[in-house]
Parts: sequence; C-alpha cells; structure tokens
Amino acid sequence: MIDAYEDPGTPDRRGGWRYLWWLVGRQRARCVAGALLASAWMVLLAATPYLMARAIDHGLEPGDLGALAAWTGALVAAGAFNAWLGIMRHRTMTRVRMDANFRTVKVVVGHATRLGAALRGQVATGEVVTIGVGDVQTISQSLTAVGPGIGAIVAYAVVGGLMLSVSAQLALVVLLGVPALGVLLGPLMGRLQGREAEYRERQAVLTARIGDLAGGLRVLNGLGGKGLVADAFRRDSALLREQGYRVGAVTSWIQALGVGLPMLFLALVTWLGARLAVQGHISVGELVSVYGYVVALGWPVAFLIEMGHQLSRGVVAARRVVAFLRLEPEPDTGTRDAPAEPSALYDPESGVRVAPGRLTALAGARPDDAAAVVDRLGRYAPSDVTWGEVPLSEIPLAQVRERILVADHEADLFAGPLREVLSGAGTAGEAEMLRAVHAAAAEDIVRGLPEGLDTAVAAQGRSLSGGQRQRVRLARAVLADPEVLLAVEPASALDAHTEAAVADRLREARRGRTTVVACTSPLLLDRADVVHYLVDGKVAATGSHRELLGAEPGYRALVARGAEDAEDEEAVR
Repeated sequence: MIDAYEDPGTPDRRGGWRYLWWLVGRQRARCVAGALLASAWMVLLAATPYLMARAIDHGLEPGDLGALAAWTGALVAAGAFNAWLGIMRHRTMTRVRMDANFRTVKVVVGHATRLGAALRGQVATGEVVTIGVGDVQTISQSLTAVGPGIGAIVAYAVVGGLMLSVSAQLALVVLLGVPALGVLLGPLMGRLQGREAEYRERQAVLTARIGDLAGGLRVLNGLGGKGLVADAFRRDSALLREQGYRVGAVTSWIQALGVGLPMLFLALVTWLGARLAVQGHISVGELVSVYGYVVALGWPVAFLIEMGHQLSRGVVAARRVVAFLRLEPEPDTGTRDAPAEPSALYDPESGVRVAPGRLTALAGARPDDAAAVVDRLGRYAPSDVTWGEVPLSEIPLAQVRERILVADHEADLFAGPLREVLSGAGTAGEAEMLRAVHAAAAEDIVRGLPEGLDTAVAAQGRSLSGGQRQRVRLARAVLADPEVLLAVEPASALDAHTEAAVADRLREARRGRTTVVACTSPLLLDRADVVHYLVDGKVAATGSHRELLGAEPGYRALVARGAEDAEDEEAVR
C-alpha cells in the first residue's frame, strides 16, 4: 500500500472513469494479482461440479471404488486450494481498496493545501467534508470489484466451454443468459448514477449548513433565529431523506434482480438438463455437473452485478473528486521582488498605512471592516495594496507568504503534540518555543498539561478551552517570527488580566518588527504606537489610543463598548 510519505502521483482529472483507471494503474501489479486470484478461484468453483461428475460417472455408477476415491480426493484438494485462493483474493483486494483510499485522501488533502486561502472561496466546507467522509470510501470500495469482475468474466467463459462439452443447447442458454441480465440491469445502473449524484449534491449542501449552524449557533440563539433555522434544517433533512429513499429504491431493484434473475436462470437450465437426461442425451453425472455449473455460475453473475453497482456509485464519487481537483489556486502573476528592507504597507481602499517596525492597531466600528483590511494587506483578497513602492499583487506569492503572516483568531489547529502544533514544519528550539509561549501568556497551559509541550492536542484544539486555543494560536504566530505579523482579534477570548499580559508581552516580543492588530480591546489599543479608527471601512482618524479617546466620540464609544463586552464575557466564564 501507499506509504504515508510516498508521492501519490498526478491524478487524471479528465473525468470520473479516468480517475478510477488512474487508481488502478497506480497499483497495476496488485490489481492484476487480484484478477488472477479471482479468476482461479471462480474457475475452481466451476471445476468442482466437473470433478463430482467424474466421480459419479467413473466411480460411483460403475462401482469402481478406486476411481471414486481418486476423484473424491481431487475434489477435496481442489476445495482446500480454492479456500486458500479465496483468502488471498480477499486480502489482495483489501489492499487495493486501502491503497485507493489513502491515495485519494492524500491527493485531496494535497490539493486543498495547494489551494490555500482560495479554498473557501471556491468550494463550500460541506463539499469537502462530503468528499472526505463519503466519496473517498465509495471510490475505494468500487475498486474491490475490479479483480472479481475480471475473474467473473473468465469464469463465465470457462463455464460456457464446460457446458459446451456437455450440450450445445445448454451452453447457448448459459452464454446468452448473462448478457440478457446485463440488458435488463443496464438502465437501472444509469438511473442509479443519476440518483446517487443528486443525493451527493444535496448531502453536501446539508453538511455545509450543519457547519454553519455549529459555528453560528450562539449568535442565532441570541438573535432569536434558532427556531427559523431549525425549521429550514428539518426541511432540508426531509428532502435528503426522500432522495435517499429514491437511491435505495433503485439499489433494491438492482439487488433483487441480481438475486432473483440468476435463480430463474438456474431453474431454466436445470429443467432443460433434466429433460436431456431423461431423453438419454446426457448422463446422470453430466446432469449433476450441469446443475453444479449453473450454481457455480451464480458467483460470477453476482460479482458482475455487484461490479456494475459499485462502479456506478464509484464513478459518481470520482466525478466529485475530479471536480474538486480541477479547482485552481489564485494565479501567481508576481514578477517583481519584494522590498529588500522592511517597508510600509499601504491600502488605498481604506487609507491604512502600516509603518515598518511599529505596532499598529485597527479599530473598526464593524469588526469585519478591520478584518477586510488585514485580508488585503496579507494578500488574501484582491486589492491595490503597495509594499514600499511595489504593488503587492506583483510580488510572487511565495515571497509574500514568507514575510507576511496573517494570524486569524479562528485559524485551524492540527492534532499532535503541542510542540508540533506550535512549530509546524519548523525546527524551533526549546528556548525559542518557551519565549513564544511566554509572549502569548500561555505558560499556565504548558504547566497544566500532563506532559507539557509533548502532550497530544486534539484536532482544532478541542481538548483546550477557547482562551487556551487563542493563546496557542498567538504563540504559534509569534514563534514563526514573520517580518510582518497581521493578527485578528488575538485576545478576544481572554480575561482582562491575561489580556493585559498578552498586550505587554506581544509588544515586547515584536519590538522592532512590523505588527498589525485588528481589535477593539482598550488594553491592546493602549500599547499600540498608532491606531487607525475605521468607519465604513475607511480611516476616519489616526493617532494614539489616548489622543483618539479625547478627540473622537465614536472611537470612545467603540472602545467603551469593547470593554463592556469583555467584562460580560469574563462574567459568563
């Protein structure tokens, strides 16, 4: 199977079937082994009635005990060997499934990483979750039908040949029967693809809504809109359930016909074989073999139907993965180097100018206004921002990301030891890490964990409180030590005492470095070298915190409201 650090390869993004074929091609030897094992297994299933017929005709009927014992021994040996083949076939196809699963996960995660900030703007969170939870499993499961499917075709041809040695009439019925099943089930397979695609689309929409609800439930509850959203969610859930019933209806017909039609087929061939035996055209042993052949043919037929069913679902899931892989990140058109020395960032849209080496604060009457300025300064949104004399959009994105870091207060936290959560792919030493932890006033977090920095943290920091998660994010940003740090609400979930410590320590840790803080906290604003007061996304006033308090009534009211909100949150905690 694919190694955790192995390159998964370049997927074929031309369509669902192409992607499935690419997965097969990436483990061609294993798929061929699975097909050979499945073919040998199914052919030996068909050989069992042949051996039984020989035992009856050459041993039991003439009373030859030696021949009977020999053919019986061959039957037992074939059965034991076939059991081993079945085990190896199953193991091989399990490895095929797991490789396809891991490879698709790596391809999807890798592409999501390449998309970066463009991901949220191009695809809903629910779509990504649906791909990761459902589509990956469906794709990998569909590949397990490849080996048995090929084996079923080989066994079908072998059984047809064996039947031909008994009766041309019976062979004709067998050889024409399976294509007839395909004609009957083909339209259902196409219908299943359509139903499955509709179900997956609706499932993605509902998953996205669940994510939105989880993130904004507190706000909705405060606005009195929880009941309204709950009613809409119930309606969407009911529609998804009805769509699921439609998928289930088609699937049940496929499975019912897949079981029922072979039984009718078996009855027809048995009846024809019995008539030929009564008429003396075939022997008793050959009649037994005919029955055994048809029973053995049930496995190939079942696998062919299952292969069609699984591939119909798999190609729908593969199309969704391919659609995701076709998304492209923001084109990097940068052709000019970033300023060699620390330089000012200027956003013409808002009028914000960030001087190098200073702590700048953005206080907006609407929090989204300050966050929008940060997005433009960090090149996460189209803008006319300049860095020194160079337009930020003309600088290669790699240079921007290397020197400018946007630290969002809700940024993702990955699972792993706290040490790795803080340093990521970096190689920070123990002393540097502890300095960053101190700057974020997070020493108590490290002391409270059973193994300190080596304690495992759950994904998204679920094992930590909200304030602890925020300080871990801040410590991670400080440890990265970018030339320009743009922090959005870095202390909004902290009590006043901890917030004051963060304000003092952050200023000290970033002394001489360019730092921008978007917040309304009077403690942080008071430590800033310069504060830009934003109204409707534009700079309404600029100065120190104390200057703006005396000169701007709107700013004074904003800061007072921020202080009251902080007190309310502290009282709730």
